[in-house]
Amino acid sequence: MRSTVEPLEGNKVKLSVVVEEPELDEAIDAAFRKIAREVRIPGFRPGKAPRKVLEARLGRGIGRTKAIEDALPGYYVDAVKEHEVDVIGAPEIDITSGQEEGEIAFDAIVEVRPEVIVPGYQSLRVTVAPPIPTDEEVDEQIEKLRERFSSLESVSRPAVDGDVVVIDISGTQDGEQLEGLAADDYSYEVGSNSVAPQADENLRGAKVGEILSFEVNPSPAGEDSDDEPAPVRPIQFRILVKDVQAKVLPELDDAFADEASEFETLDALRVGTRERLDSIKRMRGAMELSQQVGEALADLVEDEIPTPLIEHEMRQKLQDLALRLASQGIELGQWLEMTGQSQQDLIGELRGPAEVSARVDLALRAIADAQGIDCTDDELEAEYATVAERVGSKPAEVRRRLEREGEVQAVRSDVKKRKAFEWLLEQVEVVDPEGNPLDRSLFKPVERDEVDSDQENGQENDQPQEGEQDPEAIAAAEPQPEVGDASPAGD
Repeated sequence: MRSTVEPLEGNKVKLSVVVEEPELDEAIDAAFRKIAREVRIPGFRPGKAPRKVLEARLGRGIGRTKAIEDALPGYYVDAVKEHEVDVIGAPEIDITSGQEEGEIAFDAIVEVRPEVIVPGYQSLRVTVAPPIPTDEEVDEQIEKLRERFSSLESVSRPAVDGDVVVIDISGTQDGEQLEGLAADDYSYEVGSNSVAPQADENLRGAKVGEILSFEVNPSPAGEDSDDEPAPVRPIQFRILVKDVQAKVLPELDDAFADEASEFETLDALRVGTRERLDSIKRMRGAMELSQQVGEALADLVEDEIPTPLIEHEMRQKLQDLALRLASQGIELGQWLEMTGQSQQDLIGELRGPAEVSARVDLALRAIADAQGIDCTDDELEAEYATVAERVGSKPAEVRRRLEREGEVQAVRSDVKKRKAFEWLLEQVEVVDPEGNPLDRSLFKPVERDEVDSDQENGQENDQPQEGEQDPEAIAAAEPQPEVGDASPAGD
C-alpha cells in the first residue's frame, strides 16, 4: 500500500491511498471465504466452497466488491497511522480507480485537530481566595458540634428561629386531607423552611396553645414552559402549637471537648478543627486554582473550535454524569425526570463547558510543543500501570490492548497534556481578591509530620469519634468546584 497526505483549507487533509493488486487479492480471498459461509453451494459444506467455484457461480465482481467494502476502512486507518494524522471526524472517502480491476486507489478527506496559538500563557494571572481557615470558621464548626450535643428545654416565651416547636399539623385542599400533610406531635425547627415559607412566618412569635391557619398557593405545574399553566387550588394549613422548646447548648469547656470529640481539651479541639479545615480548604483551593487556570487558558484561545471536538467533549461529560449517577443507583433518565429537565436542556447546559474543555485541550497541546514537554517511555509504562490498577488488569495486558487499538499515541498525548498543565500551574501568578500574591504551597496538602509538634494530645487522630462534627463531612455535603472543565481534556 502507498499513501500520501496533502493539507487542505478548512482544517482538513486529503489522504491518497493506492492498494496494489497482490495486497488487494488477499482481501478478495478473505471476502470469498466470508461469502462461502453465507451461501449454499451444492456438493460443499457451508464455508468450504473454493473461490473458483464461487467465482464461477456468483461472478468475480462480487468478491472484489465485498473486499473493497470490508478492507477499505482498514487501509484508511493504516494510512492515518503511517502519517500520524490527528483526525477528529469521520472521513469522506472517494474511490478514484480500481473498482472493477487492477490496483485500487481512493482519497479520504478528513478534518484534523487544529494547531492553535496561545499568546500570553507564560504570564497568566488568576485570582483565588486564600485557602486559610479563619478563626470565625473554626468557631462556626465548633458551634455546629455544640448544636449536635444540645438538649431541648420547654420555654414560656414565643417561638423564635432555632427553636423546636411540637405541633399538630394538617393540610387540606377543598376540604380534603392531603396525604403527607398530617401529623401529630411533630417536632419542627422554626426557620428551617422544610414545610413551606408561610409556616415559618406564622410560627415565628407563636405561643403554646395558639392555632395558626393560613393558605399556601402551590406553584403551577408547567409554569416554566410555554404552555398555559393549569389552574391550582390553594392548600389550607392548620397548626396547633403544643410546645416551644429552646436549644440548650453545652458549656464550651474541656469537658465538652472530651465528650464530643477525640480531643481531651478545648484547645486541642480548636487545633484539630483548624487542621481539618486547613486540609479541606487546601484541597478546595487546589481545585479552584486548577479551574481558574483552565478557564484563563481557554480565554487565550481565539480560534474557532471545530464542532467534532466540542461534541466529543459533550459526549464525555454526558458519560461522566451517567457514571456518577449509576454509582448512586440512578439512571440518567430518572435523574432528568427528577430535575425536571429534558435531554435537550441537558445537552444545552453541557455545550458551554464542553467548548471550554476543547479549548483547554488544544491550548495544552500547543504549550507542550512550545515547551518541549514530552512523554517518556517510563512515563508511558507508569500510565499503563495506573490504568491497569484502575480496571483490575495487568500493565502488559493494558499495553497490548492499547497497541492493538492504536491508542498508544492518545495515551502519550494525555500524559503530555497533564505535564503541560502541571508546568503551567507552577508558572501562573496566583493572587488573592485584593491582588496580593499567594504562596503556591498553600494549595498543597500538609504532611502530618509537618504539623506543629506542640499540639495537645489526640491531634494525630484524623478519624472523628462518634458524635463529633467532622468538617470533612460538612464539606462533602456542599457543592464542590467543577475541575473537569479546567483539567486536560482527553483525546
